[in-house]
Amino acid sequence: MKIAVLTGGGDCPGLNAVIRAVVRRSTLHGFEVMGLRDGWKGLLEDNHFRLTRETTSGILHRGGTILGTSRVNPFKVDHGLEKVMRTVDRNGIGAVIAIGGEGTLSAATRMSQEGLKVVGVPKTIDNDLNATDFTFGFDTAVQIATDAIDRLHSTAESHKRVMVVEVMGRHVGWIATYSGMAGGADVILVPEIPVDLANVAEHIQRRHATGRLFSIVVVAEGTRIRVVPGEPEHIVTSGALDEAGRPRLGGIGQLVAEELERRTGFETRVSVLGHIQRGGSPTAHDRVLATRFGVHACDMVARGEFGKMAALRGNDIVSVELSKATSELKRVPPKFFEVAQVFFG
Repeated sequence: MKIAVLTGGGDCPGLNAVIRAVVRRSTLHGFEVMGLRDGWKGLLEDNHFRLTRETTSGILHRGGTILGTSRVNPFKVDHGLEKVMRTVDRNGIGAVIAIGGEGTLSAATRMSQEGLKVVGVPKTIDNDLNATDFTFGFDTAVQIATDAIDRLHSTAESHKRVMVVEVMGRHVGWIATYSGMAGGADVILVPEIPVDLANVAEHIQRRHATGRLFSIVVVAEGTRIRVVPGEPEHIVTSGALDEAGRPRLGGIGQLVAEELERRTGFETRVSVLGHIQRGGSPTAHDRVLATRFGVHACDMVARGEFGKMAALRGNDIVSVELSKATSELKRVPPKFFEVAQVFFG
């Protein structure tokens, strides 16, 4: 059988580990593997190349994806479904392994309903996909953010400053919560809980009044904030749209820093980690998880488990329905966030 592999959405540490694992495992099943360039666009444009043991050698530790990626959704392209199916028929593709996050796997779910034989692999540094305990890329992003917070801690203490650290997290605050807890942050702001900046300022003033003359504030980019009492909360955007048509986030760290300095009088600085969290080599944890996902996905194709996704449950890799993975976002539970709040202040 000929199978095709694509990587969609934002790049993520561990993608190459999945690709490598699929190719290695395909030998057992006698599969020929094609790499689709730039996500779903590769099927729309019939753009692909053969993946072999040789072409995937030495990529385990590399960040990004050798296949390229995009946020193109075939259902938002004129005659997209027909173009995809023509490419599949023309090349004799028996199954597609789609590696991606909510957008990529939502398209995979619809493709499966339209008759395409699809297997999913969950990928997102935000860790916001349902039906899996963790996604690869998340551990790497958290480690990078934690390292940054550790470094900013010494500067904040030395200069008696408030340091605001903006991390990724459009809809959920997993990165902010984990890195904030690991880095000893004094305040963590997440999209799950709207924030009144007056309350944050009062909290920091109380810290300073008790002799703690510096503070670390970690904020997820998609956190909803209220600047003026009585006004509704809002997210901060750059005013532009990304290629998926969503508002491009950016600027919340700067806004929080300016407001905290204005309200408290304490010198406040901001560090925006941005795409640094996406890049570079994956952690050992993410390399292993991605490898296990890739092997399992290839086995799912061999077993005919289409319309499903590889998922981590406890320490086991299992198969779950794609529709369950994309039905809703996995948010930080209130009880989990309460653990972080114990250390605020």
